[in-house]
Amino acid sequence: MTINNNKVQLTPEGFNELKNELKTLREKVLPKAINRIAAARTLGDLSENYEYQSAKEDHLTLVGRIEEVTDIINRSQIIKKSTNSSIVDIGHQVDISINGSDHVFVIVGEWEADPQAGKISHKSPLGLALIGKKVGDKAKVEAPAGTIVYTIKAIK
Repeated sequence: MTINNNKVQLTPEGFNELKNELKTLREKVLPKAINRIAAARTLGDLSENYEYQSAKEDHLTLVGRIEEVTDIINRSQIIKKSTNSSIVDIGHQVDISINGSDHVFVIVGEWEADPQAGKISHKSPLGLALIGKKVGDKAKVEAPAGTIVYTIKAIK
């Protein structure tokens, strides 16, 4: 495994979510995966045992995720939400308008990003365009369809 020493910026909420995920993976999911392998061993010839092969592959994937989450936690830098809500920064909720349609996003660290849940990375094109802007400012993002202009309506 390659060690990556780059810091990972996370909000306190994102850090806690990762810690909870790691705890769940180690304490609940991993023991079930190990039990599944043990049960599959009893089903006969391991070279032709699909359940055993499947259980081993799932176990390897799980161990990889545990290593990944552990690495992220170890490299994390907790970003506290700025008390200055006049300028967009990590941790802020930003209300924006585009072509008369309103949207709400929270600016988060890259590992926390979940656009479906309204969480965008500070390193995404939109996140980069919003960081440092004030209410009333326009943020321009280049997209394949052309330049998209967002107007910042509120920062919380």
